[in-house]
Amino acid sequence: MPLIVQKYGGTSVGSVERIMAVAKKVILAKSQGNDIVVVVSAMSGETNRLVSLAKEISDPPNAREFDVLLSTGEQVTISLLSMAIAAQGCPACSYTGGQVRILTDNVHNKARIVDIDDQKIHGDLSQGKVVVVAGFQGVDDNGNITTLGRGGSDTTAVALAAALKADECQIYTDVDGVYTTDPRVVSDARRLEQICFEEMLEMASLGSKVLQIRAVEFASKYNVPLRVLSSFEDGPGTLITIENKKMEKALISGIAFSRDEAKLTLLGVEDRPGIAAHILAPISEANVEVDMIIQNKGVDNTTDFTFTVHRNDYLKALDVLNELTKDLGVREVIGDERIVKISLVGVGMRSHAGIASTMFKALADEGINIQMISTSEIKISVVVNEKYLELGVRTLHSVFGLEEA
Repeated sequence: MPLIVQKYGGTSVGSVERIMAVAKKVILAKSQGNDIVVVVSAMSGETNRLVSLAKEISDPPNAREFDVLLSTGEQVTISLLSMAIAAQGCPACSYTGGQVRILTDNVHNKARIVDIDDQKIHGDLSQGKVVVVAGFQGVDDNGNITTLGRGGSDTTAVALAAALKADECQIYTDVDGVYTTDPRVVSDARRLEQICFEEMLEMASLGSKVLQIRAVEFASKYNVPLRVLSSFEDGPGTLITIENKKMEKALISGIAFSRDEAKLTLLGVEDRPGIAAHILAPISEANVEVDMIIQNKGVDNTTDFTFTVHRNDYLKALDVLNELTKDLGVREVIGDERIVKISLVGVGMRSHAGIASTMFKALADEGINIQMISTSEIKISVVVNEKYLELGVRTLHSVFGLEEA
């Protein structure tokens, strides 16, 4: 009997009415001859409520106790959904992460899965039950409750699918699949029937928020077919799987973008070996992640050094650089929080030349100046002024014919 792991996010189980609707979907899938394991998040808004409660007591909260608190959100959902499935005539059994024994490391609030004991689940499936598992949580070697970080329910679902050798892992969300770009920006954005793991990883890392990066990484590592579906309407969704010949025909699969970018530049830095490490080491120590980097050598034996960070880290990074200026003899530190990143993603880039030049010309024709460029084998990213984001995305979507099937 085929085994399917289904995951439902917070908006999908946000009310008793929605939970009853999910129960019907689960029973329908079961009636079609499948074994079903369901992973659920906390009800919409519940995790935020729990976080607020904790911070009223202590800010920051004790990490261990914070995990104990946050894990209760999913426990409510699994019990309600199991009741709803049983009330509609199908046997169901709920488990917390600890009861299944989803073993994690001991890093509270952002634990990583080490192992999963699948015996209880297989035992219940053999008795014809639907198994409902709390996402986002596990236990460490000492029995302490741990959580996987925000969005960790996706990771739980994929990890269970890998451990159970499921035929497919279905991620139900409030969208009906992965699109060529955000339909709110480009009205004729097209839902993709299929996309490969590599492309989805790039899309997720570059700003697409359909799936968590860790979940896609896990699926890619263990070759778990993922399907993104809507919990609000029927449809085939988007299958995320290994690359195949059919997919190679498309030059570009999608356009990702990020509004959360900021740029920092050091002017007149001494041009000598090790200067980049000297600049970036304190940035890393401040727990600030650096994305794109450009270093330009000047004629006066100095260099201009530019890099981007998440906009939330801009002021922190600026403070670090201002402290460095005396040691480095920097002429000036300047920054810009009014930038965005636009990225083309597609495995077809590997075998087709001219994509970058087409991209740059299309943006130039619209008067959009490119401030930074970054490339990999299957993506090209550019930084532009934030006022050009929607124009840039719409232009590139049209130029590369992404609205066409």
